[in-house]
Amino acid sequence: MYKPPLHRKCSYKISESYVLRNVHLVEKSIDFMRNIYLKSGLGDETYGPPFIFEDDDGDNNNNNMNNVPTLKSANQEAREGVFSSIDELLGKTLIDPQSIDVVIVTCGGFSPSPSLSSLIVNRYNLRSDVKTYNLSGMGCSSGVLSIDFAARVLRGSRKVQNALVVITESITLNWYHGENRSMLVTNCIFRVGCAAAIMSNNPKLFKRAKMELVHSLRTHHGADDSSYRAAIQEEDEKGVNLRQHIKILAPRVLPLTQITNYIYSMIISTILPQSKFKPMVPDFTTAFEHMCIHTGGKAVIEQVSRVLKLSDEVTEAAKMTLNRFGNTSSSLVFYELAYFEAQKGKVKKGDKMWMIAFGTGFKVGSLVWKWIQDSTLDCDNPWNDCIHNYPLKVW
Repeated sequence: MYKPPLHRKCSYKISESYVLRNVHLVEKSIDFMRNIYLKSGLGDETYGPPFIFEDDDGDNNNNNMNNVPTLKSANQEAREGVFSSIDELLGKTLIDPQSIDVVIVTCGGFSPSPSLSSLIVNRYNLRSDVKTYNLSGMGCSSGVLSIDFAARVLRGSRKVQNALVVITESITLNWYHGENRSMLVTNCIFRVGCAAAIMSNNPKLFKRAKMELVHSLRTHHGADDSSYRAAIQEEDEKGVNLRQHIKILAPRVLPLTQITNYIYSMIISTILPQSKFKPMVPDFTTAFEHMCIHTGGKAVIEQVSRVLKLSDEVTEAAKMTLNRFGNTSSSLVFYELAYFEAQKGKVKKGDKMWMIAFGTGFKVGSLVWKWIQDSTLDCDNPWNDCIHNYPLKVW
């Protein structure tokens, strides 16, 4: 997990100062963003992109905050997150870069040339026959989807054993200074983040691994116009797309008793259509010990909680991650994973963890992990310096 340097912390005060000095923003837009930010669930410890903290000369100070995002600053944001995450990953796993067979990079809104995967091949001097993939345009679900993609590649070839997956987003070029309110929201909730992981089908590495991928599921509702046009989950107030995804996932993961009760309730609701009887919502806490829920925003977490009838304890990781790191897009559920790891002794060998994320288009992705060993507190866990402050009593 990438943890930016301290001088990149983007508190409410710094955010407001930058916005107020931005000559392109009108007063109504500033007032709107201020109200959104104060209700967003973000704390003062999130991290912003480099351009916010640079003056016209490229120095890291706040003397001039009229600086606008550029391709150069977007590349800087990407390089910092990607290189830091991979360096820490290779250092901890002791994986030889020459043993990497596949590189998968996902970044929704930034697709430079040379590509980000080429940047990695060049930086780490990877083999000339390494296979590289760049995923884009899939929004916050792309982190989960890239893991699913890596798993499918590994299952499809005996020659391919190690896949490097890099999950990032560049918010620099997505900064918006117009007057469209739906676009102004992104300025308020998106923050810097990146994650990197090694996935392997090599049985010799099994005992060294943290988790085993048990199930993965991708659903794509792009054929429906309303889903295709939806950018974030808040626009789907009824949670219809989530329910469709859950219907497919549930039989794969739920205990037989839960499935039986659900089927029975569906039959009763069909036989008695005029009654007020509604099908039961399966209890997913019977299938998973831990859940990493899409942290797209406060409204998203609350909506998922309502649809799946989840308690505050179950959604704690999502809420605290939003507060501490903001919406880091594709990497957000992996910061939740780190939150669980930072709570000593909470995740045990054999525990199952569910990750679910939503993306543009409209895509929903789920990963089901089984822990191979008890979780440990890594020295570079991004929560190390603050986990003692969480969970917050007021969110």
